Amino acid sequence: MKNFELIVPCHFGLEAVLKKEIYDLGYEILQVEDGRITFEGDAEAICRGNIFLRTTERVLLKVGRFHAATFEELYQGIKALPWEEYIPSDGKFWVTKASSIKSKLFSSSDIQSVAKKAMVERMKQEYDMDWFPEDGASYPVRIFLFKDEVTVTIDTTGESLHKRGYRQLTGKAPLTETLAAALILLTPWHTDRILVDPLCGSGTFPIEAAMIAANIAPGMKRHFLAEKWDNLIPDGLWEECFNEAKEIVNADVSTDIQGYDIDKDVIRAARENAKRAGVEHLIHFQQRAVSELHHPKKYGFILTNPPYGERLQDKESLPALYKEIGEAYQGLDDWSMYMITGYEDAEKYIGRRADKNRKIYNGMLKTYFYQFLGAKPPKRKKK
Repeated sequence: MKNFELIVPCHFGLEAVLKKEIYDLGYEILQVEDGRITFEGDAEAICRGNIFLRTTERVLLKVGRFHAATFEELYQGIKALPWEEYIPSDGKFWVTKASSIKSKLFSSSDIQSVAKKAMVERMKQEYDMDWFPEDGASYPVRIFLFKDEVTVTIDTTGESLHKRGYRQLTGKAPLTETLAAALILLTPWHTDRILVDPLCGSGTFPIEAAMIAANIAPGMKRHFLAEKWDNLIPDGLWEECFNEAKEIVNADVSTDIQGYDIDKDVIRAARENAKRAGVEHLIHFQQRAVSELHHPKKYGFILTNPPYGERLQDKESLPALYKEIGEAYQGLDDWSMYMITGYEDAEKYIGRRADKNRKIYNGMLKTYFYQFLGAKPPKRKKK
């Protein structure tokens, strides 16, 4: 099977988490850049990357890379790429996105237009055709310019990978599934430890944690564009990879994962989401205020995404809320707390400085991942 270079984007600051995921799947990493990783893999890697990777937004097939500071250079660079090796004569192809950073070419619409013309010219020559029906499978092209270096890719995923298929009902300002999974994987939480989100909203943190605990592949219950790429992916390969995902599920795993919210309708939505994800039996959801957070056991984890105060009218209530979170945390015995928030005064009202703090961009919004570390549990004696 032919090998490809595959590019997987992620949130800035979380490259190490995605890197480990790729290694765990058994693939060789070629390059790590801010917000994206390139690895090598065959057609099976396209399938498995889409089904198993929890922390990337999509899997992109790299067609080529070249320098272009003018539209003529862009045209010639795109035209020189072997499009016929990736797109069949009946394939539907278009430039779905073009982004430019610190480059002389910056107009997305012009980049898209020039690139499409160049692709058509190349394929006219290779297929000896003057017109393309474009009534076959879809091959959306994504182009990135950075300091006049052009990276050209085809999207194998389609709808973003954060759309697992379970979250049809959401509360206010939901965290994406990919970011939630990445933050969980950043912590030392394991299945045998308690995990509580006292402001769970639509349940994303508890649901992603339960899926990790049960070894449920995030893309197991959805479809991908490349499922119709019979020119690149052998017949039956997608089915094999979906079956691999089904075989490794451990639905009987024992967990103590809890999600609380003061809004009963939000809790009802979280339960429905968990049911769709197949993990409702692994999570205890309850209508409960933050002030009522308590647990008799030691060494648990709080993992939460409290309000940031993006809206002016919400800011007045934040000091009291974060003070409430801090007081509840202080009442727990040797627990750790991990919190993502854009609220600059979080530590002030929680009442202590975080042991660690990581800057993470949630879309265009700068947030902080505060880590308040409790004592580690004693090591179990080996039998």
